[in-house]
Amino acid sequence: MSVTEHQHPSAEVVVEVVGCDTADAHAVFSALRTSFASDRAADDVPQEMEGPGSTVWTATFDVTDLRAEAEPRSLIAPVTVTLQGGYWAVARLREALAVPFAVRVEGSVAGDQEQEVQLRLEGH
Repeated sequence: MSVTEHQHPSAEVVVEVVGCDTADAHAVFSALRTSFASDRAADDVPQEMEGPGSTVWTATFDVTDLRAEAEPRSLIAPVTVTLQGGYWAVARLREALAVPFAVRVEGSVAGDQEQEVQLRLEGH
């Protein structure tokens, strides 16, 4: 076990993107896959689902090792993203998002071991 894993046993963050264009969801997940390992393949492109209600896209990212910083990205419209995980992991992922996007915290819910943070992302 590495020192990072020992210090931060919960290094996974669940990311939810909802209510946006599929191209914007893809831009967010692509930027995150540049920085961290994911449960989604690089060629996994979000698809719109038929039916009532908003489509929610989710992926899990392991923030133990930062691969690289993502380049600035553009978005069609601002995107709302929800992050769920341990405090260290969520902070690390939020910092990585601040490179390709302008990030504003919209709200958060704190738990004993984990937190949920809602962000608003805008393109650079």
